[in-house]
Amino acid sequence: MTDLLFLLVYIFLFPGFAFLILYAWALSFLDRKIAARMQQRVGPPFYQPFADFIKMLAKEVINPRGVDWRLFDAIPLVALAAVMTAFLYIPVTGASPLAFPGDLVVVLYLLSLPAVALFLLGWLSRNIFAAIGGIRAVTMLFIYEVPFFLAALTPALMAGSWSISDIVLWQQKNLWFVFLQPIGFVVALVGLQAKLERTPFDIPEAETEVIAGPWTELTGRRLALMDLCVQVSLVAGSALIAALFLGGPALPWALSPPWLNALAGFLLFLVKTLVILLILASIRVATGRIRIDQLNDIGWKYLAGAALVQVGIALVINYLWVTP
Repeated sequence: MTDLLFLLVYIFLFPGFAFLILYAWALSFLDRKIAARMQQRVGPPFYQPFADFIKMLAKEVINPRGVDWRLFDAIPLVALAAVMTAFLYIPVTGASPLAFPGDLVVVLYLLSLPAVALFLLGWLSRNIFAAIGGIRAVTMLFIYEVPFFLAALTPALMAGSWSISDIVLWQQKNLWFVFLQPIGFVVALVGLQAKLERTPFDIPEAETEVIAGPWTELTGRRLALMDLCVQVSLVAGSALIAALFLGGPALPWALSPPWLNALAGFLLFLVKTLVILLILASIRVATGRIRIDQLNDIGWKYLAGAALVQVGIALVINYLWVTP
């Protein structure tokens, strides 16, 4: 009974869904505030993401003519549920109690579903601008996912496990992968920026070209849930990179009592995800939108090539490390 209660608290309260949503709003505020200060603006108040969410929930839901409104309602929910489920397997205070061999592959798959959801929303909306944006979203998916997957899976090759918690434990006993695989770390950061469709990769919703892309026909609660999905994806993506390359919440030594060790790991998790957010926010402010053909060149010529080089280096290091 105690184990079941702990699992329910872990899933729904901390570090589960409730914490994830609150932290997503906090990171969204910091992202906008950092960008504003870099551009010498004041930026929003701290409650702005929550206020935006409540405001969108209160707005009218408009159904485009000829669109299956039930499917239109379901897609944002499925995308949000996928990202929130993925976060449960990422260590926050310690090893996830839901961890299993292969959970890294499941997390990568779940984090890909929002892009598919945007494609479906754009294609089903019967709006030419939304359809173009949806096609751009799924086209980008095939460009950035390959190097991102290669970069994310490379730590698993050296750690000898496809479990995120095991990869974090390996780094606790050895070096962080950011030092052993710096190329993979950079590729993963760029891939995450593209996955979140942040500048310079905000090609699907380019407002100067296609209004808002696949977001054009989203209104009311649909827009609120899809926007929350993107904010939650920022937390899950940052937490995944922190776990794979920065050691996650693992400390180099164990503290006593156990709650102090969990608290220190959680604070370490916050610091690492905030560092990743600062890097992503700096990229967003310092760059301008690129064309999709330019992304294609960057993704396949440089990112995929760099990721393959990192895989080769990781295999060599792993061979030398374990071979007497």
